[in-house]
Amino acid sequence: MTTPILGHKTIRKEGPDHMLFCKQRGTTIIGVRHKGQVAIGGDGQVSLGETIIKHQAKKIRRMYGDRILVGFAGSSADALTLFERFEKKLEEFQGNLPRSAVELAKDWRTDKFLRRLEAFLVAVDATHSLLISGNGEVLEPDNGVVATGSGGPYALAAAKALIGHSNLSAAEIVREALKIASNICVYTNDQINIEEL
Repeated sequence: MTTPILGHKTIRKEGPDHMLFCKQRGTTIIGVRHKGQVAIGGDGQVSLGETIIKHQAKKIRRMYGDRILVGFAGSSADALTLFERFEKKLEEFQGNLPRSAVELAKDWRTDKFLRRLEAFLVAVDATHSLLISGNGEVLEPDNGVVATGSGGPYALAAAKALIGHSNLSAAEIVREALKIASNICVYTNDQINIEEL
């Protein structure tokens, strides 16, 4: 089940855990908060249409003095623009992740230039796991696991199973979930990058 942040609506399609996966065709990003640990990871594949262009792209960034981790799915140029804007929001709101995410989503939805950007952001800190989209959505799942991209549903399912049936750390869950997604999704590879708080 997902809950909206600060009054934003929640989009639900095909069940409560369908979290904006369908539009992305090119990566997998997953964030996990588990047993007091926080980790986020992404695969390294960059595709242009049906062709793989790069195998080891880094899609995760540390922000606000290494207290917030952010990953992106979508166009690289768009994501870099959003990273820059999000960093400014984090500074403006002193690292308040939910507030910064809502303000970014507002700008993203209403600004003529930003409205055209095609990407999704996953942002995690010690207490929040958020999915931020350009249609004004800021979603926080109830269980501390958030994923997006073409391999997002597979990674999400794998992470939930691993949380319930293993003693793995958050980073180990992220790694295994991404490995599983890379074996199913043709737009996700096994060149995994993980960051932890």
